Amino acid sequence: MMEHSESMIASDSLPEVLISMPREHESQNHPGSCSEYIRQIVQKPATSDLVSSRRAPRPPNTIVQFWHDLNHLPLDVEECIQTWAAWKSKGFEHHIYEESTADRFIARSLSPRHKSAFERCYHPAMKSDYFRLCYIFLNGGLYVDADDVCITDDLNHLIEDGRLKLQPLCYDVGTAAMVPPQSFLAPEAFDPQWIFYFNNNPLIAGPGDPVIEYALEQATLSLGERKVDEFPEIQSATGPGNISRSIFELGMNSDYNLESHLAVLGNWDSLAVSKWPLSYRNDARNWRLSNQTRFDSGKQV
Repeated sequence: MMEHSESMIASDSLPEVLISMPREHESQNHPGSCSEYIRQIVQKPATSDLVSSRRAPRPPNTIVQFWHDLNHLPLDVEECIQTWAAWKSKGFEHHIYEESTADRFIARSLSPRHKSAFERCYHPAMKSDYFRLCYIFLNGGLYVDADDVCITDDLNHLIEDGRLKLQPLCYDVGTAAMVPPQSFLAPEAFDPQWIFYFNNNPLIAGPGDPVIEYALEQATLSLGERKVDEFPEIQSATGPGNISRSIFELGMNSDYNLESHLAVLGNWDSLAVSKWPLSYRNDARNWRLSNQTRFDSGKQV
């Protein structure tokens, strides 16, 4: 399951992005804020210095996806998934997990803490968020949401080196709308109403990636601290807010050369598009309709 590819989402569906970003300062454009830190990264000219990425393991030729219940996979979502499964004929492996198989993967490969955290994810989109961190940290590869449609004939450049590859996003508070990449990626493009952050779709890294490891630990701690009847905001706990906050905290508080390890996928929309409309977006499977509430699978249509 997907859910956080916001570049094509209606503006009235987006208040969650404001909740999910860390509030180190009143202004997101403060020199020490997460948004400003990410702005500097995404607008920095590309460099050919791949020293750190050569030491990092490359991602395997593996595409991994998630849908919580494959016995009830909507036909329109299956059509999206098939655009990625087709890469099996081009030398890629394709794996799709559901809640039960993801739970077994985590139980077999990680600790009881991680299994408990996964079980505390109260919505399929949240389980998808958490599972992708577990899988990519352990095995590496290319995680992509189940409602993305592949529109490219070249994925090999995404796995040619060991850099973590993430899609940048920018939200305009003033207009309550996403900012197009061609606008916010321009050098020194700035508006005090803009919030910069990273999506967690796609998630491309080699096994053992330190950013994914940190984000996984932060999500595990967040989920472990909640009470059974508490429902933390999804984006902040496990989604784009978590990955963005993790990048900020690692970049500000460690000696790790983060910027040389992170490749900004400013052109992701030329490789894949999030399909709209899809049938599940109108019921409880859409996390925007179930955020911070108990998921009721009976409300599926």
